[in-house]
Formats: sequence, structure tokens, C-alpha cells
Amino acid sequence: MLPKALLTRMYRTLYTIRAFETSSIQLYRRGLIRGYLHPYAGEEAIAVGVCAALGEDDYIVSTHRGHGHCIARGGRLPEMMAEIMGREPGYCRGRGGSMHISDIDTGNLGANGVVGAGIPLGVGAALGAHIRGEDRVAAVFFSDGASNNGVFAESLNLAAIWNLPVLFVLENNQYAVSTPIEQSSRDTDLHHRGAAYGVESCAVDGNDVVEVYERAVEACARCRRGDGPVLVEAVTYRQGGHHVNDPGQYMPADRVAHYRERDPLVVGKRHLLEEGATEDEVAKLEAEVEAEMEAAIAFGEASPEPSVEAFVAELEAS
Repeated sequence: MLPKALLTRMYRTLYTIRAFETSSIQLYRRGLIRGYLHPYAGEEAIAVGVCAALGEDDYIVSTHRGHGHCIARGGRLPEMMAEIMGREPGYCRGRGGSMHISDIDTGNLGANGVVGAGIPLGVGAALGAHIRGEDRVAAVFFSDGASNNGVFAESLNLAAIWNLPVLFVLENNQYAVSTPIEQSSRDTDLHHRGAAYGVESCAVDGNDVVEVYERAVEACARCRRGDGPVLVEAVTYRQGGHHVNDPGQYMPADRVAHYRERDPLVVGKRHLLEEGATEDEVAKLEAEVEAEMEAAIAFGEASPEPSVEAFVAELEAS
């Protein structure tokens, strides 16, 4: 089992992501968040496990469902909340919104509203690190839907022939919007695709943060030895529709119930308790996170919207 301190840190991040998503949905319903919102609820263990395995200088590339990746990589809640609320102090000065958060300070090269578009960006980051002789891994998050895009095959092949330090993290939540994986892929074990390119590939339980972490540690070590890339398929399930206004009625009730029993927070808390934490310690941690979230929301609501005049001036200056 992992050290209690590490399990505590990972559970805190799991809980933070869930609190952020729950709060974001509530803010959306109040009209304080515009545009689309794609919650990460039910998939938190993937971002937390992978990012816990990365070094400080490593990169991540995110997706349209990217709040969890940013938080797991060390993103600050006030700036994140301000950004998705379209406020000036946000990570992208309120101009990017939910699907375009980036944080270069933590190696987060950004979320992307185009499905699959982050995959070649991650390969490019890894290539740059390789050319410069840097000890850096690029972890690229993408969906099962993105794995059916041609850019996935192209990127996987390029990374393979050049032995690039890329950790391809396939977040298989079993739906491309509302299309179930059984209708888009004959072989639903998507990690099998890596074998065709000579890429070390495996599947993990995407709801178990310990399993994800341990496999990510192995993958990163392989990449740093020059034996990369590695493809990890993390099998999980959304706890709702594709976006906040999608009721998800196409999702079978028994399947939803099955994965709710395997909720990443339930599994993560169980690991923590088994390693000696008490219920009181966990409750205190959760209360601290909820207080941090309330402060982040207050920061976002009190922050000004971007200045149209400043934006126009910047355009004219460029």
C-alpha cells in the first residue's frame, strides 16, 4: 500500500475536483457560467493518479473535460473559478472559459475544445523535450471518442518511431457524446490499438486512484529510460450526460449504479482508511476543501469581467 501522506494528498485532490464540479454546475444553473460545461465527476481518479506520478517539470495536455486535470496538476481554485465565470483574474483573463484553461507554470499546456486536438500537441512537447535533452514526460489526456480520430494513430506512430517520452492517457468513459463505445469500436479494449504500433499498452481501473498511480509511475519510468511511449487505457464512466444540459437518459440505469458503487471518492477514501486514517481526519480534510471552494467562488463572483476597451486596444496594438 502507498504511504498515508500520499493517499491523503490524493484523496484531497479527488474531493477538490468533485467539489469544484458540483459547485460549477450550481453556478451554471444560476447563470454565472456561460457556454458549455463538461463535468469530470466520476473520472477524478485518472487525473489524480497520473498527475501524482509526474515530476514537477513534466507536461500535461488536457481536454474539453479538463477541470480535473488542471486541479490535479496544481491549478489554483480562485483563478480557475474566475476563468470559467469569465472574469478578468482568471487563468486566461476570462477569455478562455471552461474548455481553454492553461497554466504554463504547472506544465499544463492547456485544455482544448476540439476532440483529439491535444494529442499531437503533447507529442510535440515531448519531441521538444527530447531534442533539448530534458528529462520531461508529456502526459496527454484524451477520450475514447478521440481515439477514433486519425490524429491519434498518426501521433501514436510518430511517438513510437522516435521513442518519445509520451504517456498517452485514454480516458475511456464509454461514450462519445451519446454514442456508446460498442457502436463505434468493434474491439472495445482500446489499449489493444497500441500494439499495432509497437507501443507498450495496458488497461487500468480508471476509478481506482492507486491502480492508476502505480501504472503511471511505471509508465513514466519507462519513458524516462527512453523506452517510451506508453498507452494507458483508464476505464471509467461518467456520472451524468456529456455536458451539464445533457440528462444522460441514454445511459443504462444499472450501469450507472454499478459505477457509482465504484465512485473514485469511495475507492480513494477506502484506501486512505485502510492505511490508518480516521473518519474524523477525513471529515476535517473535506471541510477544509469546502471552505477553499467557498472562498474561490466568492473570489470569482467579486472579480470584474474583462474590459472590452482593453481587448480592443490589444488588438489594435498587435
